[in-house]
Amino acid sequence: MSSIKKFQVTFDCAEPERVARFWCEVLGYVVPSPPEGFATWDAYWSAQPPEKRGAWFACSDPSGVGPRLFFQRVPEGKVVKNRVHLDVRVATGLVGEERLAALEAERARLAPLGAVHVETLYDGHDACIVMQDVEGNEFCLD
Repeated sequence: MSSIKKFQVTFDCAEPERVARFWCEVLGYVVPSPPEGFATWDAYWSAQPPEKRGAWFACSDPSGVGPRLFFQRVPEGKVVKNRVHLDVRVATGLVGEERLAALEAERARLAPLGAVHVETLYDGHDACIVMQDVEGNEFCLD
């Protein structure tokens, strides 16, 4: 039996490049170079048939450790809570007020990027903040 070494996480969305660039900022990811033969992504998309332009976008961990994120345009909008979501690990090992402060600082950093605060869960020891990305996909600051 072989073991899987790499995987990507795929998001359905309305505006792939916008969502990808949001997640680049959240995670410190980068946009890969445009396909061979194209100097820019704009040049690549301009060469595509109109119905294919902006149909997908991706970003990746510059260290090569984290999974690639792939964003694909779909016609339908989001209507229910995600069944799978990302936990952005910003307060690993912290507890209590120190943990909550680290999570709140990250929430404040992401808000100007278009992230929306949904709910802060805090029991005096453990904490997590539920957020939404620029298209309403839930994720947690953990």
